[in-house]
Amino acid sequence: MKIAIIGAGKWGTALYHAYSQNNDVVISSRNTREIENFVPMSEALAYAYIILAIPAQFVRQWMKENFVDHGQNILVAAKGIETSTGAFLNEIYGDFVPKERLAFISGPSFATEVQASLPTALIISSTNEALAQAYVDALPSYIKGYVSDDVIGAEVSGAYKNVIAIAGGVSDGLGLGNNARAALISRGLVEMTRFGEVFGAKRDTFLSLGGAGDLFLTASSTLSRNYRVGLGLANGKNMDEILKDLGEVAEGVPTAKALHKIATDKEIYLPIAQEVYAMINENKDPMQSVKDLLR
Repeated sequence: MKIAIIGAGKWGTALYHAYSQNNDVVISSRNTREIENFVPMSEALAYAYIILAIPAQFVRQWMKENFVDHGQNILVAAKGIETSTGAFLNEIYGDFVPKERLAFISGPSFATEVQASLPTALIISSTNEALAQAYVDALPSYIKGYVSDDVIGAEVSGAYKNVIAIAGGVSDGLGLGNNARAALISRGLVEMTRFGEVFGAKRDTFLSLGGAGDLFLTASSTLSRNYRVGLGLANGKNMDEILKDLGEVAEGVPTAKALHKIATDKEIYLPIAQEVYAMINENKDPMQSVKDLLR
């Protein structure tokens, strides 16, 4: 396949490495990078198969300013919910591209390990099975790919797990132990399943690589940016300081705000997500959040 990747952050660069193993791949981003096969944005957008690794909160504006529909197929390589509207990424991209030309990648996949060609398993979700299969077939031998038709389930689990990962970092940062972390992650899985089912997601998706698999990974490792946000909160740092130290986008931070808005509007019970929101946006003391969750 001839594939163009747009977005040269850690995840975009890791996907460039992976898909370059067996395909003709170029990469582009807003700023010029010293990467082999780096091309101007206009050239990348002319490709029939595109992978967009653009942070969720910037997608709508980027599409308005840059995208012209030439019949391109798009694999979305971001996870999150738009804070200002509560819209899922499939809804945002759906304003610009027919859903049969959209696919979404999910699963437990730290960029550094994909970049190092370590064994990984991923899910490509789309209403168009043939398109999902095409992106799966183009993966290198060290990545096992699966196909799913549950786009909303992939989206919810991919976004929600980042919020639970922040809670996991808080738990470990406070020294609450393995029992607490296991309880937090398992109840987080229940919570994100409850949320997803409101929007028509399939329950089985949350027990898959994209749900439980990605959640277990990101909620218990310092390789996770969102987990490190939680560690910072547990250590009494404010959000400006945490994000400055991080130097990268942590999608769980705006996603917590989006979940709070949706949960309030639709009256969905999301106790862990609501406590993460309170710690981030209301400076709630992490130990008080723990006490309130135990009650």
